[in-house]
Amino acid sequence: MMMTFKNSEHTLYSLLFETTDNYENNLQTLLTLLTQTKENSIVVAPEVCLTSFDYEHMDAMLAFAPKATAAIKKASHQKIVILTMLEEKEGKIFNFVKVFYNGEVVFQRAKARLFRLGNEEKYMQEGSDKEFTIVEIAGIKLALFVCFELRFKELWQKAEGADVIAVPSWWGKLRKNHFKVLTEALAIMNQCYVIASDSANDECTGLSGIITPKGEALRNGNKPCLGLQYNKKEIELMRRYIDVGIK
Repeated sequence: MMMTFKNSEHTLYSLLFETTDNYENNLQTLLTLLTQTKENSIVVAPEVCLTSFDYEHMDAMLAFAPKATAAIKKASHQKIVILTMLEEKEGKIFNFVKVFYNGEVVFQRAKARLFRLGNEEKYMQEGSDKEFTIVEIAGIKLALFVCFELRFKELWQKAEGADVIAVPSWWGKLRKNHFKVLTEALAIMNQCYVIASDSANDECTGLSGIITPKGEALRNGNKPCLGLQYNKKEIELMRRYIDVGIK
């Protein structure tokens, strides 16, 4: 089933903010930023932006997820909101990327590539590549990469044909240039928009931004909420101008 906005005007937003030890404060920060976005928008927040990877308080993280989900559902009227959170399913813990729209979670999947340099595999399970798929919401074809997944070419192939690719991330600043190059290359390769959102925490790159189908990168800089008008024609024109076979 395809879900549509009331009109065709869309705005893309990348968020950039620091995640603190206080989950409730982090949620309120997110909700406040969502009030600054227009209706008919696509908003991407950093990976695990509500809790960080707070493994020492795993039970508290898991308990907070349903409360956060309920609050974000209420804030998602006429908006697509994309972020990740750790949750338990069938006795196993996963990092789920969730897509909220009009008061519902309309799509979710577990992160399919865990970052072993960060010991993620010790605390959670990997999802399946089979769940990595393009999902159409509000007439826009969306693909979702979660942080480390950005490095895997087989997942890039699965994203071919997307209008917008969302990349919620918690990317280490030691590899800052990798994040910059990969997000920009993803937009150029797919001739589509990429919304990358990374944390403002000290250990992360802070390189949230939006890259156009032409490969032009707008980074948040000091802006917690960066917006850019979505233009489907930009995608179509780029794909006709330099035809690499993307439909």
